[in-house]
Amino acid sequence: MFSRLPRIETAVLAVWIAAAAAVWGFLGIADEMHEGELDAYDRAVISALRVAGDPHKAIGPHWLVESMRDVTALGGITLLVLVMAMSVIALLAYRHRLEALVLTGSVVLAQISSGLFKNFYERVRPTFAVYGDLPTSMSFPSGHSTTATATYFLLAVIVASLDPARPVKVLAFTVAALLALMIGFSRVFLGVHWPSDVIAGWCLGAAWAFAAAVLLRILKARGYSVRRTST
Repeated sequence: MFSRLPRIETAVLAVWIAAAAAVWGFLGIADEMHEGELDAYDRAVISALRVAGDPHKAIGPHWLVESMRDVTALGGITLLVLVMAMSVIALLAYRHRLEALVLTGSVVLAQISSGLFKNFYERVRPTFAVYGDLPTSMSFPSGHSTTATATYFLLAVIVASLDPARPVKVLAFTVAALLALMIGFSRVFLGVHWPSDVIAGWCLGAAWAFAAAVLLRILKARGYSVRRTST
């Protein structure tokens, strides 16, 4: 155990630095947004995804819009709750109680923090919605991007910690990254979020995932077994 301690400490430090960088990135974007310095960038990006002269019509064929609607649902609260519930059940079935607890707590806190920041910054959503009515909540940060990033990246962390095979680790993080990127892009494409909302959501969600990874590392280093059934 002692021979592994430096390696564990290095890993914890690296992940902690990543979490701090994600928090710093979120706060930096929030500050720029609050001062209005991202308005031109946001409008330029979202306008580039619209048909000229028709802000409510996205570029590309109709099937692309339908696909983006399907993709954005992957970051919706309903699907994420189902993903988390099934993951927790699977972890508990294999007696990985620690991972199940950290996953649940981190995803819930990510969702709550997103809502709190929305109410704090009170940014109005863009008026470029491609389909249906605009959500009633505020715009900054993107809740889909925040919670999806926290959920999928933390699941990747858990999978990587339970399976030593490098290809499995690479696959887990690749899938998590692709899901986060696709969900975030879909929110901008469909006109329900500004690009900076999504980037801030990625940062906030990553911060929660990294913080949870640090917590798991620390608890395991102190001898908390994922399979311990009794004291």
